[in-house]
Amino acid sequence: MAKIVYPLKQILDVKLRRVEEAEKVLKEKREALEREQEKLVAREKDRDKVLTHKRDKLKQLREELDHGTTTDKIQQMKAYLKVVDEKLKAEEKKVKDQQQQVKLAEEQVEIAKKDLNLKRLEVDKLQMHQKDWEQMMLKEQEIMDEREQDEIGNINYLLQQRTKNSAER
Repeated sequence: MAKIVYPLKQILDVKLRRVEEAEKVLKEKREALEREQEKLVAREKDRDKVLTHKRDKLKQLREELDHGTTTDKIQQMKAYLKVVDEKLKAEEKKVKDQQQQVKLAEEQVEIAKKDLNLKRLEVDKLQMHQKDWEQMMLKEQEIMDEREQDEIGNINYLLQQRTKNSAER
């Protein structure tokens, strides 16, 4: 019996390679997302430090006001608070920008997941087709083998009949 080769084997191999590539892309996108999330955590920590510093300075200003102090010192503290406010705004902007980067990375992961699922679906369809095709080929091969056996049986029968007939003569 001859070995049957699936005619779409090369296409199946190509699609399997594409699935592997899509898995690699998804892994890379997930790693990129993790890096962006880590950056976001770091930005939030930086912002929280500045916010804590601002609260401390506000508390210090209130204490100075309660104890009574010179207007120069109060103005100096208020000016410093404005600087801290600007720094806090800059840190907030960094956090928002990083949140956008995280959002973009999440979208990239979703796109990669959809692509991978689509490619896996294509491979599954081809594999199902291959199984069906192989079953059909096996049935056809069995039918051909049966016909061949019938032919051999007929030839043997005819040979026996001829030898029997020639022996009787």
